[in-house]
This record gives sequence, C-alpha cells and structure tokens, in this order.
Amino acid sequence: MKKEARRALALLMFLTTLATGAVAQVGGCDAKRQELEQEIAYAKAHGNASRVKGLETALAQVKSNCTDASLQAKDQRKVDAARKKVAEREEDLQKAKSEGKSPRKVADRQRKLDEAHAELERALIEASR
Repeated sequence: MKKEARRALALLMFLTTLATGAVAQVGGCDAKRQELEQEIAYAKAHGNASRVKGLETALAQVKSNCTDASLQAKDQRKVDAARKKVAEREEDLQKAKSEGKSPRKVADRQRKLDEAHAELERALIEASR
C-alpha cells in the first residue's frame, strides 16, 4: 500500500511539473504568477502551511515587482554568465592541452566545457521564451 501511495504521489508531482513547465512556456510575469498559484494550491491540498505562507509572500512580490523587462534582463544576465563560463572553460582546456597535461585531466576539462555549453544552451532556451 505504501508503495502504491508513493507511486501515486510521484506521478502527481511529475504531472504537476509538466503542467508547470507548460505554464512557464506562456511566458513572462503571468506565467510566474500562474506557477506560484498552482504551487500554493498544491501546498494547501497537502496541508503544508509554512510552504503556503512562503509561496504567498513570493506571489505578492511577483505581483508588485515583476515586469517582463526585468525578467528579460535576468535571463540576459544568465546568458552572459554562461557565455563567460564557456570562454573560461575553453581557455582551461586549451591551457591543459598546451601544457601537455595527462589525458585524464584534458578529458576532465573537456567534460567541464561540455557542461558549460549545456548550461549556456539552457540559458538561451529560457531567454527565448
């Protein structure tokens, strides 16, 4: 019985995540408000009063402070930071290669560069929404 309840809860959380992702694609401050309202409903349904209080505070802040321009600026800062990290990782990789570091260290630097590229891609996707 416990196993079934955990599965049901996991499925519910998965579906909530999918719904939240779909709402986030709507874009902007409206999407943030909708997402927070859904999380509040979920927390209320599960009797999590402290989570409800925190989410309601966050919702009030979004309602009073959120602008689409501020979201775009935040997304652009994430993209810029990710680009900077990619450049740093590329430099680290080239330095390791030029200094004749061990293949293991070069592979490690390559892995970090690949992770930085993935992070940049996620930032660009998020910024394009």
